[in-house]
Amino acid sequence: MLTPTEAAHRILEHITPLPASRRPLRDSLDRVLAEDVSSPIDLPAWDNSAMDGYAARAADIARGKVTLAVVETVAAGQFPKKSIGPGEVTRIFTGAPLPPGADTVVRQEDTEAAAPGHVTVVSGRDARKNVRYRGEDIRKGAVVLEAGTPLGPAQLGVLASIAHGTPVVHDAPRVAFMGSGDEIVDLDRADEILAGRKVATSNSYTLHALIQRTGGIPVDLGLARDTKDSLRERLSAARGTDLLVTTAGVSVGEHDLVREVLSELGGEIKLWRIAMRPGAPVGFGTLHGKPWIGLPGNPVSVMVTFELFVRPAMRRMLGHRLPFRRVVHVCVGEPITLGPKLRHFLRAVVKPEGPEGRLTARLTGPQGSGILTSMARANALLIVPEDRPAVPVGETLAALLLDDPHHVAEAPF
Repeated sequence: MLTPTEAAHRILEHITPLPASRRPLRDSLDRVLAEDVSSPIDLPAWDNSAMDGYAARAADIARGKVTLAVVETVAAGQFPKKSIGPGEVTRIFTGAPLPPGADTVVRQEDTEAAAPGHVTVVSGRDARKNVRYRGEDIRKGAVVLEAGTPLGPAQLGVLASIAHGTPVVHDAPRVAFMGSGDEIVDLDRADEILAGRKVATSNSYTLHALIQRTGGIPVDLGLARDTKDSLRERLSAARGTDLLVTTAGVSVGEHDLVREVLSELGGEIKLWRIAMRPGAPVGFGTLHGKPWIGLPGNPVSVMVTFELFVRPAMRRMLGHRLPFRRVVHVCVGEPITLGPKLRHFLRAVVKPEGPEGRLTARLTGPQGSGILTSMARANALLIVPEDRPAVPVGETLAALLLDDPHHVAEAPF
């Protein structure tokens, strides 16, 4: 069996960024740029005032309290019509262009009223200050955002500031997902679920949310029965999507038919089974020329393997250069005893503890792969290597933070 790291690399070898298209700026949040963006202008486009006050000459105000003549008033959105010379100032407001001759803006609170048409500057502390100089943020022709940059609120603001209203971004993947099993039903059969005769398809709801949160477009194929015909119908419906994710049916039981049906439909299996817990029976291959990732059926296994394998694949499709979350080193806050020699991904809460605020991991409770509340309480996956059947309190291990926005290029687990 492959290690989780080897499996992650194997999967990403077959994943490429999706094509790109132009999108309106307001529809581009969290998309990834597919080309460099250069600025057609300097930003700011002119020297301008950083606050309300008076545009002045440093030479005039540096000598202390002085009364100066006000030659005009310039508000934001206006341009000065007069330059200022010795002994002169312009009344100016935040964002307004500086008049020729000015190299300083005296803040309003450092002035006093004087004779009509004049103002008294009471302090010289603002000499050569409070000016935003032309091009100090962006120079004309400079690359402001590189290809591969995710577009967050700040990046969208930068593009708007240079009038770049339709960036070229990678398309969002349409991710088809389905579950299988005769015992699984949707919530329209709540009476049977509550009576204990059927099991709710919680995986459908977690997968829909995980796909959406990762930036994909969920395509729900529904639930397949444990028959080849039902599986064939659902799998065939994935045609036209960018990625297929299945849950259950990939293990070795007599009702685990997904791999067999996928092969009959012309699919190719490139990977099966990974040396990890939870989530060993993971499959990867292609169907209709698109990647397929087969996840286990247990709810915790679905979420853990999505985090390790599906999420990075989707991020690669979206054009991200860094597909994997990073790990952080944490102190183990309780003794841990494990069974098989597999790499374990334990659900944990990581938070600062003790006088030094050291990051400490404590398990969320029972770690069975069917105990979904262990994921609901967790903010991290604590990674226990396969050669560590027991871990004492105080040991240092790696943890994958589930809400960490920082990412890395290589699988760290």
